[in-house]
Amino acid sequence: MSKVEVWFDGDCPLCRREIALMRRLDRRGVIRFHDVATGQGSCPIDRAALLARFHAREDGRMVSGAEAFAAMWRAIPVLRPLGLLARNRAVLRVLERLYLAFLKVRPRLQGWLKGREGAAA
Repeated sequence: MSKVEVWFDGDCPLCRREIALMRRLDRRGVIRFHDVATGQGSCPIDRAALLARFHAREDGRMVSGAEAFAAMWRAIPVLRPLGLLARNRAVLRVLERLYLAFLKVRPRLQGWLKGREGAAA
């Protein structure tokens, strides 16, 4: 079984929701999650880089973007088939393009979710 660590932006409402779901799905507790925004855990690379893109370390190898999501998925049984599929370079390229497109709209989605969280409070 792979040993996986994940670094995420705890100030991002999208990231918090995604990680909450991954924690629920990680029933075996094999993924170690680090909230970069709060400084929880160690930062293996520059903090700004960790906040700019999703990062994971799988079996000692640092990866980012779609490859980091795939590493996390491989550690979760229900998502493992998708993570294994992403080992195919053509599939990973498509996932990375989708991830880059998401990064462009991420700030607007964050603002929208923060507004919703503030209205609910």
